[in-house]
Amino acid sequence: MEGLRDEKTSERGILTEPSERAIMREAMDSRMSVVVTLTFMLDKSSMSLKGFSTTREQLLNDPAPIFMVVLVILRGKIVAGKVPRFKHRWFGILDVDVGGEIYRLYMSGIAQWLVEGDEVEIHIKNPPRTVDGVRLLDFDDYELYKFYKGEKVKVWPLWVKTYKAKRFSPLTGELLYTYEIRAREATYESDFEAIAELEQYHYASQKEKVALWRCEKCGMIIEANTRPPCPKCGSEKVHILEIKGSTPASRFLLLELVKREEYEPRVLAYVRIDPPIPLMHRRLPDGSVDKNIREKVFPEDWLKPSFWPEKIMKELYEELKKKYPRKIARSLLWEKAKERALRESDTAGARIARVVVHPDYRSDGLGQLSVRAALEWIAERRIPEMRKKKHFVETIAQMARYNPFFEKVGFRFVWETASGRPVLIYPLTDEAAKYLDRYFREDPHAPKGPLWRPSYGKVEPLSGPIVFRNVSKVFESELDIKGLPDDIQELLKAFGVRHRVIQRPVLRNLNFEIRPGELIAVVGASGAGKTTLLRLILGAAKGYWEEKYRPTSGEVKVPRNVRVSVLIPGEFEPSFGSESILEHVYRKIKDLNAAVEVLNRAGLSDAVLYRARFSELSTGQKERAKIASLLAERPNLLLIDEFAAHLDTLTAMRVARKVAEIIREAGITAVIITHRPEVVKALDPDRVLFVGYGTAVMKKSEEVVDKR
Repeated sequence: MEGLRDEKTSERGILTEPSERAIMREAMDSRMSVVVTLTFMLDKSSMSLKGFSTTREQLLNDPAPIFMVVLVILRGKIVAGKVPRFKHRWFGILDVDVGGEIYRLYMSGIAQWLVEGDEVEIHIKNPPRTVDGVRLLDFDDYELYKFYKGEKVKVWPLWVKTYKAKRFSPLTGELLYTYEIRAREATYESDFEAIAELEQYHYASQKEKVALWRCEKCGMIIEANTRPPCPKCGSEKVHILEIKGSTPASRFLLLELVKREEYEPRVLAYVRIDPPIPLMHRRLPDGSVDKNIREKVFPEDWLKPSFWPEKIMKELYEELKKKYPRKIARSLLWEKAKERALRESDTAGARIARVVVHPDYRSDGLGQLSVRAALEWIAERRIPEMRKKKHFVETIAQMARYNPFFEKVGFRFVWETASGRPVLIYPLTDEAAKYLDRYFREDPHAPKGPLWRPSYGKVEPLSGPIVFRNVSKVFESELDIKGLPDDIQELLKAFGVRHRVIQRPVLRNLNFEIRPGELIAVVGASGAGKTTLLRLILGAAKGYWEEKYRPTSGEVKVPRNVRVSVLIPGEFEPSFGSESILEHVYRKIKDLNAAVEVLNRAGLSDAVLYRARFSELSTGQKERAKIASLLAERPNLLLIDEFAAHLDTLTAMRVARKVAEIIREAGITAVIITHRPEVVKALDPDRVLFVGYGTAVMKKSEEVVDKR
């Protein structure tokens, strides 16, 4: 790079010296200025810059300065690449020949997608080091572009974009500030360790251990979810080797918190992108199979050549076994097949193979954000191959039957595979959208609607209001000290307590109505009569004649078609046996899709919990399971006392919001008692009933709830 030094210009043709940067910033702060970036091509014959030249004094002292920032660009061809077998996800090296000089570029494992002969362009950001005649550029020293049929595709640095999201205080639940989520391609070893940890939460993860690790010292391969010490030699030098289920062609997008508290996870979600599957057949309604369905919708060259190492393996095996014994031929087979498949794969599509979101953040819409970020990444960088322009993204996911976030982003359900798995496609271009529109318009077997539909549905609404007419409730108790130990009797006598009948009016002359489909939040001090009010409604609905379920005077009327479900802790609670939570809810609602919907709405969206027994849940999870059990009964009247009492503030708000949604969608009338103002806000009730000092006052929600 000596040829880039010039006494008349800033060193290396770039304003990089600290003093120059300071002067440049000062000047731009003090007056109107323009920064101009000049791009220079390196003339290898003279090793000098072609283009504009000026003195340092002119740049810094001109009364209306224009700062010239010179960008050095080198063009060359890839002559070699190296991706260490046991570090292939997070480390790679490329050698680029630039006019006879070798530039060695350090990068992540995406180096495996760049092959010998690829034309590339290097944008030098920091001067290279020279070792043994080779110029070395580290991760942060350069940008790299490759040329594909005359089109320039950015390769390095890896894609990154920051998104804004709302953040709530874990203490109060109030909106504190807008926080940042950074979406970026997995780059470092620690990124893949985070993916392994997060993978445990994926719906499709059926294996107990989700990652393979390799001991650097003895070479042992270990199955584990987090970095283990080597069980063979005890070494701590163990590196992640592979995420089970991924392919050599897989690429990973992380969503991470830019600023986080110590108790918050760094990585909130990840998306795995693969090339489209090589073959796809469609199952028709009569059970027959329509082969190669995608080629009937999109141009055939959009789907070929595909990443298909298994097919290549068969071809290579026949060749290799002619030269080597069968055992040796098989050992050589996979590496050769993988390398050739990576070199040949070149499609106009991509496949979202995994979307995994931390269960604590699923109700915040991070599934949709993850997919949207992945779509941008695929379109901008032509992921995964970085060759043909991408026209569409497909996903094959049974989970899409139970969760609509793909369709909410804009994916369209197109067909079921021959094995019965749903396929959804997102068009990245207008051209792809036109092909899809034609398919839906002309194909007689194309779906007529979305894949996911709410399964819970509507309940039969109450046929009339719940009416309190002149209702009073007085609790009477007799206080007698007879039978108590002598010392206790003496103490009570000292306070004037001997024998008396206590009558305590809890509710006095209440008159109000609860209309069908209303959500009423009941608030008030402890002991004010909130639970008593709930018991009176329950007694009228169930016809109970015990004293505590009947008013002392007045009348509580409920419609004849009432179907009530109630949760009064310690008094009325769902009964759970030894079955899993999913089985319990399914047994009640008798619809698997609706069972999953109810669990998700109640805040149990982690599939691991679907398989858990009630006794295995935490206190907060048990409370959510009880709410799910009540909803599974499909009541038209829901009574809940101490709602979300055992949930942290943020989780309580999430659950309240989701439960309120399903209550309104289904047309359920609900009376919910809570002590927590943030829960009232999240429920967004139609009205709020204040109970205290024997009275009950009904107010409109907007009069008492701050919805800001």
